Amino acid sequence: MARPAAVSADTHCPYCALQCAQTLHAVAEGDGLAVTAAGRDFPTNKGGMCQKGWTSPTLLRAPDRLTTPLLHGQPVSWDEALGFVASRLTALRAAHGPQSVAVFGGGGLTNEKAYALGKFARTVLATPNIDYNGRFCMASAAAGANRTLGVDRGLPFPLADLGGAQAVLLLGSNLAETMPPAVQHLAHARAAGGVLVVDPRRSATADLTADEGGVHLQPVPGTDLALLLGLAHVVLAEGLADLAYLAERTTGLDELRRSVALWWPERTEQVTGVPVATLRRTAFLLANASPSRGGTGAYVLTGRGVEQSTQGTDTVTAAITLALLLGLPGRVGSGYGAITGQGNGQGGREHGQKADQLPGYRSIEDDAARAHVAGVWGVDPADLPRTGMPAIELLRSLGTPDGPRALLVHGSNLLVSAPDADRVRERLAALDLLVVCDFLPSETALLADVVLPVTQWAEEEGTMTSLEGRVIRRRRVLAPPPGVRSELEILADLAHRLGSTVRFDTTPALVFDELARASAGGRADYSGLSHARLDAEPGLFWPVPAGPTPHPGTPRLFLDRFGTPDGRARLIPVDHRGPSDDLRRDAPLFLVTGRVLAHYQSGAQTRRVPELVRSSPAPYVEIHPLLADLLGIADADLVQLDTARGRGVVRARVTDAVRTDTVFLPFHWSGVSSANRLTTDATDPVSGMPEFKVCAVDVRRWDGSPDVLEDATLLGVS
Repeated sequence: MARPAAVSADTHCPYCALQCAQTLHAVAEGDGLAVTAAGRDFPTNKGGMCQKGWTSPTLLRAPDRLTTPLLHGQPVSWDEALGFVASRLTALRAAHGPQSVAVFGGGGLTNEKAYALGKFARTVLATPNIDYNGRFCMASAAAGANRTLGVDRGLPFPLADLGGAQAVLLLGSNLAETMPPAVQHLAHARAAGGVLVVDPRRSATADLTADEGGVHLQPVPGTDLALLLGLAHVVLAEGLADLAYLAERTTGLDELRRSVALWWPERTEQVTGVPVATLRRTAFLLANASPSRGGTGAYVLTGRGVEQSTQGTDTVTAAITLALLLGLPGRVGSGYGAITGQGNGQGGREHGQKADQLPGYRSIEDDAARAHVAGVWGVDPADLPRTGMPAIELLRSLGTPDGPRALLVHGSNLLVSAPDADRVRERLAALDLLVVCDFLPSETALLADVVLPVTQWAEEEGTMTSLEGRVIRRRRVLAPPPGVRSELEILADLAHRLGSTVRFDTTPALVFDELARASAGGRADYSGLSHARLDAEPGLFWPVPAGPTPHPGTPRLFLDRFGTPDGRARLIPVDHRGPSDDLRRDAPLFLVTGRVLAHYQSGAQTRRVPELVRSSPAPYVEIHPLLADLLGIADADLVQLDTARGRGVVRARVTDAVRTDTVFLPFHWSGVSSANRLTTDATDPVSGMPEFKVCAVDVRRWDGSPDVLEDATLLGVS
């Protein structure tokens, strides 16, 4: 059959949770297809995309694209590869029990694949040991929202609602670099002088506060919680709280008053370094923008900068508390939200990849939920495992006497993205079997016993759930290379080889229909959705329960009640403890990590796009000029970074964008410059999220050979 000369499909960008709408055009060119991307009008991106979105088709022709299964690095047939995996899994489970096998998923998988992966782990493998890299992304935000508001949906309102706000407080989010098209929604707040940015760096987002656009609060790293407690103190002490709202819609005000009384402005300044005048100005700008005081609306938004912390859940709780004190959540045009990072970070945790959750955002410990989901799957509820280990605990246990001996990895590059990465490498190397599904030879795939080549975004049908809870369609525009399979096909084949009688469909629309049934009645209820309905009515917001008439979706949560048993939000007292790895004599500076505009997550994709590499070719560490002068470091010098986990070497970028006590290192690269070889894997006691964002470091000029950087060369780019 002749290939069509041209084909187009409306879909969404493969990167972040903004899920910018794009149209892919594929045109016959020689023996292949030339694919280009164009922005498409959509409420979140309004036709715009960042440079990653514009260049996303480059991934479809990556020169090192995986197209053949690999067994110990050698090409083999699918039958041989899957036969080997099934044989090893069978032997390990027989010798050591089902818990000897673990699964690690990813926040970039479609809802269908995330659902199937959780189902496979719990029915075919019968293991409790499944978690995903969303534990590194949204776990603290989820825990904080669940315990205060009763429901976790990143943004419980459409992103476009920000457009009418008079003030927006952004905590730990560099929106201008991580999601550039979203910045247009801050235009009204910026014109009103109400963009309020909390970040120890003068990031691109903090630069929006210039020219009277707002306020940049530059706290000591790891003190965001103290700052929020100080803001809450000012709101209550100055009579700025919405007392009528608090009486009607919350519980716990008296105890909260007592707890924040300790955080008077002068004490807050002493701990955070943020001047009292700046603290008070911020509180008044937020309050005056609140509906109760006649403002046009205010929002409090959190990102990974404050959530990836051993007190991340408490920090999110304090951010929600501040929003509640001002009467924001549950009002159109105001509220609290968490800015989800990964493309399907929201849907990925709703449908079964997380250690403690079943589809529909149900608890795996809830007997009614277990019975419902088991009924959809056709298994006995008693056979479903209980809660497994969260990601960091799971990674620490790999290859140990009582831990998993096999790991299946889907959509995650652990050797770059996980903290204390050298220890992660040791644990992966200790396994009896490591299987990685990927479409590129990531650092983790290169370590695997078996690599299975899978489809990528433009080669598959499915759904994603954006940062605002909008369920959107991913559409296929071209066939995958010969020899490449979908995870849905791989899981179905493995289930058969492992002797399971549980049904695994391989058609995404049918998998979604089953997901919808499994989610029915849960907090994230998709039961009123299907591929066909989403094609006809794009971008409905969950929950969308099934019923006698089509449910219109729920763009805004909490308008009538919160998701708690009594419908009231909880005001929960918390207190500041500080980072787990604080400054000391041998590590007298703070290391903070983050993203840059041109790259995404572990960089496995973006480091293969020449345009993005030219824009940001290599890692660097930002050092303040005063600190650089003190340490005898000049711009572009090689710098040695030492933490309790390991040593890194990277080139210096001398800039006053960072505090004098802080250095900043992007985390998109591997090798000797890898940020996560230095970060701590200490975790939040509630969410299990690791403290990526701050640790203690010693910084000095590197006097060794520049050849040390050779192992940090850019994969796949000449």
